[in-house]
Amino acid sequence: MADNDPDEHADGRRARGEKRRAGIIDATLAVVTRDGAAGVTHRTVAKQAGITTSLSTYYFATLDDLLVAALTSVADAYTARVRTIIDGDGDKLTGLAELIAETAGSGRDRALAERELATLAARRPALRPVARRWRENIAELGTTLTDDPQAIAALVAASDGLCTAILLDNGRADIGHLRAVLHRAVDK
Repeated sequence: MADNDPDEHADGRRARGEKRRAGIIDATLAVVTRDGAAGVTHRTVAKQAGITTSLSTYYFATLDDLLVAALTSVADAYTARVRTIIDGDGDKLTGLAELIAETAGSGRDRALAERELATLAARRPALRPVARRWRENIAELGTTLTDDPQAIAALVAASDGLCTAILLDNGRADIGHLRAVLHRAVDK
């Protein structure tokens, strides 16, 4: 006879639920990248994820819940990357330049989604705390390079501007160029 361990059954349900949530978040980011943040509805996300709208609303009751989860997933990925740069032994400005350069390549879709959602945060208060995380992470990295608040603010602005330029007009993603711009910001 098979052993029916209730804890094992609950763990399986929990794992399936987490997988479903992750799929809905990925579908949300795909919709944002394709249609912009204004295109996100429970219906469009459910269709992208291949699930019913009621299942989407089961996991994320409101649109703000869904958008916060999507933006948080992007912010978490960038936070982990910036933390690796801060804690690493390598050149921090080169590490940041490499991270920014990803917006021209493999990280482009997530970066586009993050920018769209961060712009939307101006109109949706629930998104504001998460939208600030990129700048907070870069400011934390900046404190490892200088104690000048103006230089840290310049580094944050430069990194934000470089990402935006790459995304909007396929700006340069050359690591040397990006590092030079970041270096000038810190050395002001």
